[in-house]
Amino acid sequence: MRHRTRTYRKVTVLAAVTALAAGLLAGCADDGDEPGGSSGGGGGGGKGKTTLTIGVFGAFGLQEAGLYKEYEKLHPDITIKQNSVQRNENYWPALLTHLSSGSGLSDIQAVEVGNIAELTTTHSGKLMDLGKTGGVDKDDFLDWKWQQGTAKDGRTIGLGTDIGPTSICYRKDLFKKAGLPTGREEVGKLWAGDWDKYLAAGRRYQAKAPEGTSFVDGATGVMAAVHASGKEKFYDKDGELVYKDNPAVKEGWDLAAEFAEAGLTAKLQQFQPSWDQAISNGSFATLSCPPWMLGYIKDKAGDKGEDKWDVAPSPRPGNWGGSFLTVPEAGKNKKEAAELAAWLTEPKQLATLFDERASFPSADAAYGLPEVKDAKNPYFGDAPVGRIFSKAAEGVPVQPIGPKDGIISQYLADTGMLGVDQKGTAPDKAWDKAVKTIDNALDQ
Repeated sequence: MRHRTRTYRKVTVLAAVTALAAGLLAGCADDGDEPGGSSGGGGGGGKGKTTLTIGVFGAFGLQEAGLYKEYEKLHPDITIKQNSVQRNENYWPALLTHLSSGSGLSDIQAVEVGNIAELTTTHSGKLMDLGKTGGVDKDDFLDWKWQQGTAKDGRTIGLGTDIGPTSICYRKDLFKKAGLPTGREEVGKLWAGDWDKYLAAGRRYQAKAPEGTSFVDGATGVMAAVHASGKEKFYDKDGELVYKDNPAVKEGWDLAAEFAEAGLTAKLQQFQPSWDQAISNGSFATLSCPPWMLGYIKDKAGDKGEDKWDVAPSPRPGNWGGSFLTVPEAGKNKKEAAELAAWLTEPKQLATLFDERASFPSADAAYGLPEVKDAKNPYFGDAPVGRIFSKAAEGVPVQPIGPKDGIISQYLADTGMLGVDQKGTAPDKAWDKAVKTIDNALDQ
């Protein structure tokens, strides 16, 4: 990873507590309410060229990494135009509307991981099967990522760009003052394979914590990290809603409540100004971290945080964030668009995207390339982030994603666990309130 200042792609999601957390890393694109071009993207780019349009949300990274220009050099008959909407909550509803009407679409449409299940379950027939495109090799991709973009009929409608395998970012200076080890190998051993060990490490930390600091930022973040690391979450492999009865969901809830009741949290809600300020002030010692979070921490902590943070493996890895490229059937340039989508998601291009933008590759075939394999982050004590996140990515479970994952995550956090953490609400009472709110929302 090059030593430069980067702009990190906005990973838009519905709640600030899960792999679908809202308000991350806002991009620099113009805001709007249209996900694509004014037509299917057909037409000339001048001098007989074909113009391919790509609809994205936020500072997606493909253009910023120079990949469009590289493709245009390799294909002089192609011109690429990007249409960007700053926020996914504006982009996504408009994309659904245009898919339904079959008009107003870009040749390629980006889709955030929190929305992909809605496409694979209800709109797959309106998108091309990219698994059959020349140059696309299923074996290049992580199995769980490939499955996320594949419908039940076996059609792969989304090719993965990036993912968010999780680690634990921690403050070495605070760990040292609390009498805990500071080397990333030793720190990882504190909680290897078990979230209960993470809780135990928190109790050790808090017993000798530097004044005014807590072990974690908030209980909602802990809950999201545990939920992301399970084999099932809110839906089972058959697409049935199981969040009320799934032991893995209750495990995340109960553990997060223990963190709150033991006084191990700073009682913060992620991606709020108070959370940003706490990162800057060094008010908490650990945080669940996908690759893009490293840039967020650097941005908020600034020069005074350099070499105070480090990166260790998560108790169990999960995934937080990521996106796909899709090609609408209604597009005017489907063949050319599919070829471009296939090229943009090849291991070499995804390695370049990581090198330039810190977006971690969906293709594990990229992990042996120098841009990934040898990547270190100087701000985090030269942590070998390529190696750490590659190992985490390979350990992420193939977790079913349902169409209402975002709604469930949002209310479990905002209506439920946040009350336990910030108001001292009894966990059972908060759970019942969250479930009632979720059920009402799902019935609408």
